[in-house]
Amino acid sequence: MELSYQSTRGGEAGVTASQAILKGLAADGGLFMPSFIPKLDKTMKELSLMTYQETAYEVMKLFLTDYSEKELKSCIERAYDSKFDTQEIAPLTKADGAYYLELYHGSTIAFKDMALSILPHLMTTAAKKNQVKNKIVILTATSGDTGKAAMAGFADVEGTEIIVFYPKDGVSRVQELQMVTQKGNNTHVAAIHGNFDDAQTGVKKIFRDKEFADSLDKKGYQLSSANSINIGRLVPQIVYYVYGYARLLSSGEISEGESINVTVPTGNFGNILAAYLAKQMGVPIKTLICASNENKVLFDFFQTGTYDRNRDFILTSSPSMDILISSNLERLIYLSAGCDSSVNETLMKELGEKGTYHITEEMKGYLKDFTGGFASEEENGFTIKELFENTGYLIDTHTGVAATVYHSYQKATGDQTKTIIASTASPYKFSRSVLEAIEGEQKTKDEFQIIDHLAEISKVTIPQAVEEIRTAPVRHNTECHADQMKEAVINFLN
Repeated sequence: MELSYQSTRGGEAGVTASQAILKGLAADGGLFMPSFIPKLDKTMKELSLMTYQETAYEVMKLFLTDYSEKELKSCIERAYDSKFDTQEIAPLTKADGAYYLELYHGSTIAFKDMALSILPHLMTTAAKKNQVKNKIVILTATSGDTGKAAMAGFADVEGTEIIVFYPKDGVSRVQELQMVTQKGNNTHVAAIHGNFDDAQTGVKKIFRDKEFADSLDKKGYQLSSANSINIGRLVPQIVYYVYGYARLLSSGEISEGESINVTVPTGNFGNILAAYLAKQMGVPIKTLICASNENKVLFDFFQTGTYDRNRDFILTSSPSMDILISSNLERLIYLSAGCDSSVNETLMKELGEKGTYHITEEMKGYLKDFTGGFASEEENGFTIKELFENTGYLIDTHTGVAATVYHSYQKATGDQTKTIIASTASPYKFSRSVLEAIEGEQKTKDEFQIIDHLAEISKVTIPQAVEEIRTAPVRHNTECHADQMKEAVINFLN
């Protein structure tokens, strides 16, 4: 059976992988999903002998079926190269009984590099395959990491422009500096006066504006997305869970067929959804532990079956998870409804109009592989400090949320299953919060004094990505309100 893509809201079907990647979002506002979830055609034993790049090909060929072997291998080779500071690409580190899958060894020191290093290559290949003559405009909302990783990936890529919106006071100082100093004649950044959900809602609104799309088309532009709503972001994320399991097997930490658990710090739900898809493909994953910070909309959803974004938005030390509308959850809802797009469309309409929806008991039963947990700011800080003092292993604030939730889950259930924790960012990306967790409040305002002190006490080398922004000039200083985002796009393209 030939795999194709369809919208979770029923408006499009029979779409090829390359077309889905180019579109980003379906015309009806839905997200593209494969017509079925393919099974791995290599055993885990075979995969355990493969490099990251070889594993990526074995996973991605099953989803991106209209890419030739040569095209796909070329995209993979160009993505996972010396931009990463380790040949392993995603190494596993054992600390305090868990296995930390380090997803931050790319050029912007966050897990978004794992997918955004390859997306530009997948997209430009897709444009050639589909005889696209327009310039592709990548339009993205970011809670801190996607924006920088997308700009780094698309900077000066021929035939593209990239526009990123981020919440002005909702990212760390390092995240902001990484974005506003980004080079590339085709890169554009705007800080919006609002939170991430405002930015994400604004971007989705622009995508749904047919008149605007027509006016851009006449000027030789077409919109696409680098957010995790793009299937070209989601598929590469599946790879590292397959690779992580294979590494545990090759190192003898687990035996063939042994099940593991996976804990993921979760905001937009794409990262944990990728782990779920890896399980569906045949990776022996037992429980998916969804870790939230104090914006615990997903924890409440898994507890009750009700998704409710009508609550206060809390700024935390794990800003990439400060999200109340988890866009990728729609894909899981669609699957839980038996791929009935009408059911999903009704629920998403309720979310848009009322800010809440409730799933049936049958749909809740489909989600039995998931469990949720959340960490307070205090608990997160305690976990970071305790892990560092006991083992010397330093983690960032998002990974701290995951570690906290993992330990709480283990204590509550007694489940001793070996567990991979997705470690999603370098501690240097959130250096102030990490140092405050270890040593208490920092009076100094200088971010780089904090970074240098963190390096001194941890003996962890400061990443090149951080050193680069120490003296880099600010190139982007646009600010706007959420209702001015379309005008900002017009100004950038003009």
